[in-house]
Amino acid sequence: MKHLLQGLAVWVLGLGLALSLPGSVWKHAAPPLFPWDALGPAILAVAALSILAPMAAWIGGPDLASRRPLALLEAPPDLLWAALLLALWPALWGPPGLGGWLLAFLLAALPGEARWLALAMPAERPFPQAWGTAAVGRVRRIVLIRLWGRWLAARLPVWLTATLVLERVLGLPGLGTDWMTRVAVRDRAGLALWILALALLWALSRPWEGEAA
Repeated sequence: MKHLLQGLAVWVLGLGLALSLPGSVWKHAAPPLFPWDALGPAILAVAALSILAPMAAWIGGPDLASRRPLALLEAPPDLLWAALLLALWPALWGPPGLGGWLLAFLLAALPGEARWLALAMPAERPFPQAWGTAAVGRVRRIVLIRLWGRWLAARLPVWLTATLVLERVLGLPGLGTDWMTRVAVRDRAGLALWILALALLWALSRPWEGEAA
């Protein structure tokens, strides 16, 4: 209960800051229209990442975090992945669009998220490895189920920042661009809705935390 109240206090503070942004806009600018076209690909990207990253962690186990191939894939920044996509994208296909953005997002985010989950998994030597493959698989599955909700709640703001970089390079309006534009024009109501949405995701992760404890 104490941790719940502390978390709620942080979200209320963030909401208060959004509703009382200091200063004024240097020019009159209306809040942007919400990029509804980007919502579907964003949900698809999060859904794909929420499945692929735990699956990679389940297959590789905690040792996945120390493997060099994963580190090599994780090293390039989002900007490089977007530039590489633009360089390799066939001109006959036209601009990459939201499909290209989805591909670049998964390439940029999946290695780091798999490492994040692998680092959070407990060691498996000597147990449960001594009990056999079935026991190892069962322990990994239980651990990842417990981590899943908290992982999503913790990483979604990071993904939002990553989408901003990809959107700017690929020239697409998206959720990250929407967030930063609302900050620029002091759209207090829009920012409050963003914070409430993130707070709701955090609140939905709380039952998993209680069960893991």
